[in-house]
Amino acid sequence: MEVHGGGPADLLQRPWLPVDIDGCRLLAKSWFGETAYRILLTDMHCVWEESMESAAIQKRAQELNKRLRAPVKAFFSHLCDVAQPFLLRGEGHPKDEAQISLTRQEGGAISIKLKSELAGLPFYWEFHCSPAPITMVCVQLVRPLLAMSRFLQRQVDQLGDLLVRKDAEIQDYRENGATLSRERLQTDVFEEQTYREAFKAQTLPLLCSEQEDSLTFDPNLQHLYAAIVAHGNARKRKLSEEAPPPAGGPDLSSSMGESVGREAAEDRQQDKQVAPPGSKMADKPAVQQPLPVRSERASKPKKKKVVGLFR
Repeated sequence: MEVHGGGPADLLQRPWLPVDIDGCRLLAKSWFGETAYRILLTDMHCVWEESMESAAIQKRAQELNKRLRAPVKAFFSHLCDVAQPFLLRGEGHPKDEAQISLTRQEGGAISIKLKSELAGLPFYWEFHCSPAPITMVCVQLVRPLLAMSRFLQRQVDQLGDLLVRKDAEIQDYRENGATLSRERLQTDVFEEQTYREAFKAQTLPLLCSEQEDSLTFDPNLQHLYAAIVAHGNARKRKLSEEAPPPAGGPDLSSSMGESVGREAAEDRQQDKQVAPPGSKMADKPAVQQPLPVRSERASKPKKKKVVGLFR
């Protein structure tokens, strides 16, 4: 269910942004092409998706706007102008005072209705979002979040080690007679387990009471999400480039054919030098020489080279 030019990799690089539709807070990410789009929405209870190409967009637009006779590019640019500011930048209201509403349907799907004005006439559009498959949820949300969690945990561990070393450094200064010039800069010795328990006791109640704030990424987390996704894509490209070519590929067989041909030519040259014309060895039957077998082996790659299926 990929949109031409906007597959999962393109959508994966887009940020999750908070949106509010009819009082329903969601996280959204979207991709808009020339005449295609792909969107993802989640309320942390379910994830919805929709991907549309040119032909399907043309059909839906004519069903919702009976008097519309414009080509896809003409009204799709208007749809992007209205929907993109809302879905891509998380702004509170779409452009040109467009009206937008959300309806939950049977089966778990949702419909986002949008009404705006195009060339002095009302223009209607609906995003029909169905529950996304588990694989897409894992790729677009679960895996990046787990990677972010591991990254932040390692960062916390390194900062804890740094604080322990700083305390040891300060203690060494004190033992050698150093004193603070300002008493308010005095700090307690860092104890990791005590800090973790105190932080958990103070922070968990706040997180549980602020459910709305959980549907957002602050700028630092947005940058971290983008960095993890970009690193993952680069790693996949590197692995694909380092993968060996398929067995029996044209390049491999061609090089093998050239090697066998060179070997046969060298053997023939050596035979001529060792057995000059008129000698007994030259008069022996050709059955004793392996040249016919070598020439037959050398002729096989020449046929593949002439065919050239992949060139």
